[in-house]
This record gives sequence, C-alpha cells and structure tokens, in this order.
Amino acid sequence: MGRIEIVDGDITKEKVDVIVNAANSELLGGGGVDGAIHRAAGPGLLAECRDLRASTLPEGLLPGDAIATGAYDLKKVKWIVHTVGPNRHAGQDDPDILRRCFANSLSLARGLSARSIAFPAIGAGVYGWDHASVAEIALAVAEEEKRRRGGVERIRFVIHGAEPKLIWDLARFNLLA
Repeated sequence: MGRIEIVDGDITKEKVDVIVNAANSELLGGGGVDGAIHRAAGPGLLAECRDLRASTLPEGLLPGDAIATGAYDLKKVKWIVHTVGPNRHAGQDDPDILRRCFANSLSLARGLSARSIAFPAIGAGVYGWDHASVAEIALAVAEEEKRRRGGVERIRFVIHGAEPKLIWDLARFNLLA
C-alpha cells in the first residue's frame, strides 16, 4: 500500500525520485512552479526541453499529457515529469484534462520505476483552478495509485502556503470520510 502526504513547502527541495513540473506547453520555463524548477535544475533542463521541442514536440506539450526529462542540478531527484494543466481562463474547464495531468504523470513515473513522486497543485493559481477542485481530483487519482499493485509508493503534494494546504487537508479528510 502506498502513502499520500500533503506538505507546505518548496517542490525544488524535495528528495523523491520524480518531481512534477506544472509546465506550460512550450516547456521552456516560465513563472511560478515552472520557473522555480527550471532555475533550480539549471541550463541542462532548458537545453533538453529545447531538444524535445525541436524533435518530439514541435507543437508543444498538450494539456493533460506528460513527458519526462533529466533532473540536472536537482541532485535529490532523478527525473522531472512535465505536465500542462488546463487553463480555465482560456476556456479549458474540463476536469478530465486536469485528472489526466495527475494520472499520466503517475503512469510515466511507474514506467521510470519511480517509487516516490512530488506534485505541485497543477492548474491552481494562474491557470484559474481553485485549490479545492484540484485537491479533490488529485487526491482521488492518488488514492487509485495507492491501491495499485506495483504503483508509486509515496505520493507527496507540495502545496505553497498555509491556507492552500489547509484546503488540501480538508479535501483529503472529505475523501476518506
């Protein structure tokens, strides 16, 4: 049986096999979690992402899809899985796309034989999803993974801020009730 954790912290400081980047479609860095991960991982990550864009993903990564790269200067991490959340401000309000972000990231992590993964609140913030909705979807996917034989053993949700973490804790309580 796997374990699910919710912490208030900085995802770039996590010691896990995989961290998930709430990326934009271009994969070339940006603000928020995406920018923090790119800065912490260093120039090797940007170079690999540019190569991916030139070869595999000329149109960019679609919302809900996921792709893995090396972790470069993030020495406590083996891989970075990039996924693009749906942008509610752009009319992308299908919760299934958000669900696929979490599910596809976990599937990719399993394929890498990862035992631990850390997620940010994909879609919350500038993409317009409220923390309660993101938490409900993410935690439901994590519970499915927890019951999977050979699944990722430790799933951490690294939430930034005391109030958002409280929302996630409440969503977990409601899911388990």
